Amino acid sequence: MSTNERTVHATPEQVWEVLSDGWLYPLWVVGASRMRDVDDTWPEVGARLHHSVGAWPALIDDDTEVEECRPLRMLRLRARAWPTGEADVTLHLEPVGAETRIVMEENAVSGPAMLIPKPLQDPLLAWRNVESLRRLAYLCERRAAR
Repeated sequence: MSTNERTVHATPEQVWEVLSDGWLYPLWVVGASRMRDVDDTWPEVGARLHHSVGAWPALIDDDTEVEECRPLRMLRLRARAWPTGEADVTLHLEPVGAETRIVMEENAVSGPAMLIPKPLQDPLLAWRNVESLRRLAYLCERRAAR
């Protein structure tokens, strides 16, 4: 499992506001290139984001589903990005004064990505998730500055 963390200059409420807006997903998730639709119940359990991954013209339509949701505290997703496979992604939010510590855990659970040995898989996920958390921080901090 790859685990990354970042403290952002925003409250858990401001971070949750960004996570709760499914249309923002491709702005912070590395690899997601566009949104096609967001279920009206996002981010409730069972709700899905309908996104595309890749770069044009080689876009693949896929989705991400909420598996567990504790508002302002935790969001667990099943992210699909075929042909690479599926991953469980969990975002934990922890208040730190007026800031928020975000811990992102990701684990490949199916598909060809499972064939990559863990010692190689985890650094690749870590690299991607450092950038995803950086992008998420920019979105949250920009909103906090308003």
